[in-house]
Amino acid sequence: MFTKDHKLIAPSILAADFARLADEVGRVEAAGADVIHVDVMDGHFVPNLTMGPVVVEWLRKVTDLPLDCHLMITDPDRYIPEFVAAGADCITVHQEACPHLHRTLQLIREEGARAGRVVMTGVSVNPATPVETLSEILPDCDLVLVMSVNPGFGGQRFIPGALEKIRKVRRMADARGLSLYLEVDGGIKADNIAEVAKAGADVFVAGSAIFGGQDYAARIGAMKAVI
Repeated sequence: MFTKDHKLIAPSILAADFARLADEVGRVEAAGADVIHVDVMDGHFVPNLTMGPVVVEWLRKVTDLPLDCHLMITDPDRYIPEFVAAGADCITVHQEACPHLHRTLQLIREEGARAGRVVMTGVSVNPATPVETLSEILPDCDLVLVMSVNPGFGGQRFIPGALEKIRKVRRMADARGLSLYLEVDGGIKADNIAEVAKAGADVFVAGSAIFGGQDYAARIGAMKAVI
């Protein structure tokens, strides 16, 4: 489970060196990372292929940090049991990929209970999707992920319009007395993270902004210093 003690930095291993993945995860953990973000892509919902439950299973063996699995895939219901069994702590699905979103979130909770633990439910929206589409499902979410780039590839530039979407989600949650995590993914860097935090986000996914340099502690520290 995540912690509400402070703003959370979630390095995305999509940008890590996969030849040394265990070492990379150990380095960001030692550098102050709070969460490990796992970008799962199927080549259908997004134009890229990445990793699956086997990678999550091995990650679970090398870190105690929460594993935040972002399923950018069609038919996520088919694979949710495998990700839970592999050790995911949070499973985020896309509003655009789930025709029966409430049922999908129920499945995440049920599979977690079957495994004897709590698995957080997350819902993500793409840049072109209005956050108002989450109005009816918001009470069933532990986390909302606002995409600030079009999903599929790392290294993209932050879309400024995401800031207002973050504010809207926070207002929607506050108006209903909901305590949920608001995560942002895409183009997050030390020079824009403060503005994103001010908009209402509390979990920040960063890939190349962390793994693109040698000193992970300095990069994560620079982000934490301004949020």
